[in-house]
Amino acid sequence: MSSAPLGIFDSGVGGLTVVRAVQQLLPHEEIIYLGDTARLPYGSKSPQTIRQFADEDVRFLLHKEVKAIVVACNTATAHALPNLLAQYRTPIIGVIEPGVEAALSDPSTQRVGIIATQGTIRSHAYQHALAQRRTGLIIHGQATPLLVPFIEENWIDHPATRMVLEAYLQPLVDKGIDTLMLACTHYPLLIPVLKQLLPEDVRLVDSATTCAEHLKKELTRLNLLAPTDKDGKLAIHLTDLSEQFEALARQFLKKSPGRIQRAVLE
Repeated sequence: MSSAPLGIFDSGVGGLTVVRAVQQLLPHEEIIYLGDTARLPYGSKSPQTIRQFADEDVRFLLHKEVKAIVVACNTATAHALPNLLAQYRTPIIGVIEPGVEAALSDPSTQRVGIIATQGTIRSHAYQHALAQRRTGLIIHGQATPLLVPFIEENWIDHPATRMVLEAYLQPLVDKGIDTLMLACTHYPLLIPVLKQLLPEDVRLVDSATTCAEHLKKELTRLNLLAPTDKDGKLAIHLTDLSEQFEALARQFLKKSPGRIQRAVLE
């Protein structure tokens, strides 16, 4: 099983930041990525619909005989992960627990800000996970729905993006946060701008890097790390093919995505 591929899925392209982090940390792993681009965004859907979509995504990857699955979508992790863990024997990890563990790895963490899609903030998944692990935390969730369209437009350092970011961040800064959780897999692309806009002592925790680190620990524990005699490959499957995606994939991966195939979910 160790030489079998990893499965990673998201509602769209944001999960490719997780793919990139996994490739950097685990360069020998073969990865099959599923982007459910025909039905994005998940964040505006009902929890029941998100659970149905996530189940169909998992079944697609299991047909590819993957050894483990990463839910590289904060909304799907928040609403569907418990159901998936109860239903399937294949190891499945989400992006929330690794981020929460990383945020609390610093014992001085007291005031945590969370920026995410409306669906993730509404689910209170991060807030609950943080509060369960450490009492006395002050937690502020901030929905930031305009950021994903700006990122996908490649307006990373655009004045409009900075203006919107400042409006979203100021209430959190005013509340004295010491840690900011980037609870959307698109948001790691904003880290250079965030570092310029935030006070120097605010620590950034992103779901892509923390998820890759957690995945490495889990694969090591389960003795599922890929053999080191070959470089890993990436296969991308999308439920809807658009001209825009290849440019977005290159932007998220920082390299050519290669051939992209159409996925049919059942």
